[in-house]
Amino acid sequence: MGKQTAGIHHITAIVGHPQENVDFYGSVLGLRLIKKTVNFDDPGTYHLYFGNEGGQPGTIITFFPWENAPKGKIGDGQVGVTSYLVPEGSLSFWEKRLSSFDIKVETLTRFGEDYLAFEDPHGLQLELVARAGGTENPYPFSGVTADVAIKGLAGTTLYSSAPAETAAALENVMGLERVAEEDGLVRYKATGKIGNIIDLKNVSVGQGEIGVGMVHHIAWRAENDLDHLEWSSWVKEKGFYPTEVKDRNYFKAVYYRERGGILFEIATDGPGFAHDESYETMGEKLMLPKQFEEYREQMEASLTPVELRTIKPE
Repeated sequence: MGKQTAGIHHITAIVGHPQENVDFYGSVLGLRLIKKTVNFDDPGTYHLYFGNEGGQPGTIITFFPWENAPKGKIGDGQVGVTSYLVPEGSLSFWEKRLSSFDIKVETLTRFGEDYLAFEDPHGLQLELVARAGGTENPYPFSGVTADVAIKGLAGTTLYSSAPAETAAALENVMGLERVAEEDGLVRYKATGKIGNIIDLKNVSVGQGEIGVGMVHHIAWRAENDLDHLEWSSWVKEKGFYPTEVKDRNYFKAVYYRERGGILFEIATDGPGFAHDESYETMGEKLMLPKQFEEYREQMEASLTPVELRTIKPE
């Protein structure tokens, strides 16, 4: 019996200045800063998490801010576009809001759905799409109310150096269903209600390069620790080489690179983000894993201070 993921757990991207990142995703897009911590593999760098009010799987985007780092190049072996899910009827609100912040917005149609396409301050390619799925996000902030707030991730567009191999990984390893094809894209669907639509470009677009403004990896959902171990065995059975299980404090993770070059992570749904600070105060304080706590003073001194604040259009 094969495995099927419910969909995307989170997306992780590389960006530039951390305050610019917090201002855009927190104040402009109205997402909740649910965790302020460090990259466990590079503790001199922040790891910032944004999501819905509770930080549920399928709503989360995370960032490694690399100040003064060179720009990356979006291309093969990457998530090319990250799409957000908003309530039906809210695209006009978002088009006006983004335009009020002097953000260039393009309207496009794909698979019969209307999208608003734009970039974040560091070049990350984003979209908004209105669908009925998912649940309302009751987190009002900076003029974004629950009736228009981003509900979570809608999906992604993947760029691959070997599209047929990536298609095989999506279908035969991750258990997604191929549902449609048009204009050089193949659409896949996972079983969950959010983060469940993946569009795969079926030709190469040229090799991507690591740097600011690109997605580092896409993480898929595993239900719990037992399911996670089953996923690791399943990935090995399908001929890939997953890492050992890594404890990321808020979820367990394994990683493998599919043959089109995209880094896949499989992450557990729990324990979530409120176990080391209260639900009400998530994101307010720099949270460190136990192995780094003794270095807190040095870390706080070396990291650029950031704050969640309301910014207004100029």
